[in-house]
Amino acid sequence: MPAFTKCDVIWMNGAIVPWADAQVHVTAHALQYGTGVFEGMRAYDTATGAAIFRLDAHIRRLFASARAYEIELPYTFEHLCEASREVIRANKLENAYLRPLAFFDSHSFSVWPKDCPVTVAIIAVPGRQYIQGGPDHGARVTVSTVRRIELQTLPPYVKACGHYTNSVRAVQEAIRRGYDDALMLNAEGDVAEGSGANLFVVRNGTVITNDIDASIVLGITRDSVLRIARDLGLPVEIRPMSLTDIETADELFFSGTAVEVTPIREVDGRLLGDGNPGPISRRIQAAFFDAVHGRLPQYEDWLTYA
Repeated sequence: MPAFTKCDVIWMNGAIVPWADAQVHVTAHALQYGTGVFEGMRAYDTATGAAIFRLDAHIRRLFASARAYEIELPYTFEHLCEASREVIRANKLENAYLRPLAFFDSHSFSVWPKDCPVTVAIIAVPGRQYIQGGPDHGARVTVSTVRRIELQTLPPYVKACGHYTNSVRAVQEAIRRGYDDALMLNAEGDVAEGSGANLFVVRNGTVITNDIDASIVLGITRDSVLRIARDLGLPVEIRPMSLTDIETADELFFSGTAVEVTPIREVDGRLLGDGNPGPISRRIQAAFFDAVHGRLPQYEDWLTYA
């Protein structure tokens, strides 16, 4: 993703503050130890104004992630939903990427974050493509040597700041190899996900993805894609995915807030099909973009208008 464009304001600790004033001290516990949780959300332009995609689900997941690390959020679910809408309005955004963030702030260098205050912020910037050209032309990926974190070490389904050092290592390796992103395997050697996105395989007309036991984040876009695929009448399988599934796939695509629905056209130098996004990926992608822009009434409940 290219560098973000700074906006006018950020919602932070209950107030709208100027971008330059949204500061954290260098001694913040989360900076020292990664003890924060976050969400990625998008807002899209619709015929009736900017709408945040699946806001309720994202804020619920933020609370669930916070509970996993005993971060007591000092705001209600309703307050954070309204704050998300407020920061969109305050920055006069239509298509936006939002980053709700909650973390242990400055108090002690103890690993135990006892008595650390909790800071909560919601950042909104103009939305951009995560992988340049990806949704239209497809991404090039490599199978990483970096394994995905597993449940016995850390809860991989939690969107915690410190967990993403795992993804950083994988994507650094992928880009050094000349690719856009990485495919990560789990401890069992099965395919988990990308560095920041869930993975779908299409084979013989069936849409296949894995589940929480594969050490993945249960993506909200993933859940939306599964509903769209079923609504389109496509067979769906949820099961472990192996490297053989990748090697024999007719199509592959990523799903996630940042990548949206991005086809994969190449894995470790091997083109899928003719190297163009496949027909089922395109059908799902088209329905997804129609849904988020408010063009499909059956998915209206996914949209919260700012």
